[in-house]
Amino acid sequence: MTSYIGPEKILEKKKKYIMPCLGHFYQNPPEFVKGKMQYLYDNTGREYVDFFAGVSVINCGHCNPEITKAVCDQVNDLQHVCNIYLTENFVNLAEKLAEVTPGALQKSFFCSTGTEANEGALLLAQLYTGNDEFIGLRHGLHGRTKLTMNLTGISMWRTDPHPVGGIHFAPNPNCYRCPLKRSYPECDLECANMIEDIISYATSDKVAAFIAEPIQGNGGIVVPPKDYFKRVREILAKHNTLMIIDEVQTGFARTGKMFAIENFGVEPDIMTMAKALGNGVPISAFIASPKIADIYVKPGASTLGGNPVSTAAGMAVLKYILEHDLMKNAQKRGVQLKEGLQDIQKRHPLIGDVRGLGLMVGAELVNKDKSPAADKLDKIAEEMKDRGFIIGKNGVFRNVLAFQPPLIITENNIDNMLDTLENAIKKFE
Repeated sequence: MTSYIGPEKILEKKKKYIMPCLGHFYQNPPEFVKGKMQYLYDNTGREYVDFFAGVSVINCGHCNPEITKAVCDQVNDLQHVCNIYLTENFVNLAEKLAEVTPGALQKSFFCSTGTEANEGALLLAQLYTGNDEFIGLRHGLHGRTKLTMNLTGISMWRTDPHPVGGIHFAPNPNCYRCPLKRSYPECDLECANMIEDIISYATSDKVAAFIAEPIQGNGGIVVPPKDYFKRVREILAKHNTLMIIDEVQTGFARTGKMFAIENFGVEPDIMTMAKALGNGVPISAFIASPKIADIYVKPGASTLGGNPVSTAAGMAVLKYILEHDLMKNAQKRGVQLKEGLQDIQKRHPLIGDVRGLGLMVGAELVNKDKSPAADKLDKIAEEMKDRGFIIGKNGVFRNVLAFQPPLIITENNIDNMLDTLENAIKKFE
């Protein structure tokens, strides 16, 4: 029988050997030692239903047998030669991505993390346009490297003490907490219209790109109005500015579409992806149309980007999503989850707002005056963990319960979680 050191010893070693910037969930965190589809197990053998999927990574389930087999088979044949050599998986995965991504997106560059993919996409936009400035959204999150951190609109993630110039932020389309104190649709999408003002008055009118998540994940599962991105697209076109869509957290069937931007009827110029592409194996990519991609001719490589094992995982992920129709399950179970949370909301005003698409749903917890109830969220999340359910938390004020389970989650899993959640809310509201 395997022996584990347990949470206390891990915390001791973490304090001694890991940089303190890396926090952890829970006052009493478990040590996870095993995963099986939508379930996690700790060192005592206790089972948990995972409603966060490693932050939207394990879309196909923990240790999915079909994906695991593809990875192990590849490890036994060829583990790594770098992408400057020829391997089949590398080009085959790129071909598949061209098939499943929207519009004219066709040529990919593989790397290992979402941050790398976003950094690469921003560089490509600069190369294509010859411009240096960027526009991001307040409450967006794009990474931890110099440029991506500076395009992140959440102060807790901006640890860089020397900000990059030429970066501007537009109000994010959060209809529950409108930064402009307006109401949709009477607002006429003023948050989008302000991008025109920003370009005209705060920039040199030579903006390389606008970058946004189609649904802001860390910002609190913020879903824009249906016509938001169309309006933004019109404005960007007038100023020859590219649109980069960050699908790192929203991609690969999570919202009921292969990519979340498809819910808004807009085709991006460049798109980034990571997380669920490898179902836990580190892989990311940015993809563009040939017109844009072909400007990138000066030598560039990523040593581990798209290696044989990670691309084998990516191929298996796409195959599993399509063969098992995870988009349909995300739609059906997403409706069940969202309606269930809205039903609880009717009885418990601690839930101020429920929002999301597919199996990316947030429940914002608030006090009677609509102020963020982050302290109550922490207690509820701890209670849910103790009762066998792992739920995420996000939002600028860390007061949004984040439900992003593996896309193979069942109707019964969701019903049980909702019943348990209502009991936890009763205990702490």
